[in-house]
Amino acid sequence: MALLEKVNSDLKEALKAGASLKVSTLRMALAAAHNREIEKRVKSKEPLTDEEVIDVLRKEIKKRREAIEIYSNAGRNDLKEKEAAELGILQFYLPPELSEEEIEKIVRRVVRLEKKDFGSAMKEVMKEIKGRAESKKISELIKKVIAA
Repeated sequence: MALLEKVNSDLKEALKAGASLKVSTLRMALAAAHNREIEKRVKSKEPLTDEEVIDVLRKEIKKRREAIEIYSNAGRNDLKEKEAAELGILQFYLPPELSEEEIEKIVRRVVRLEKKDFGSAMKEVMKEIKGRAESKKISELIKKVIAA
């Protein structure tokens, strides 16, 4: 089952169960995916791939993390908890993340092959990892390995 289909079926189940937070979170994720599909439709008629849906979900997760930080700095624990709950719902649909050791192993191999060029190393690592780790974490590890 494609990821977008899974989100749609989970939305239907949440509607039947009356889980309003899950319903609103999944509707928001589907709307973001639909917007991406419209953007893509200008270039091609292909539907979104699972990788593109994962990219959309990662962007939504990033928004939730930023909101959590803002709300905690402002002392709005009620909104912080709501964002954290939405974050948990969205993370359920992501593939399991690679451990730091696994990422570092890939980074070391790529840096060894790419002769310590950050840009090309980052490009190759991102291709290989395909959304199974945050780009910020990957960037930090590449900088660390290149500096060593």
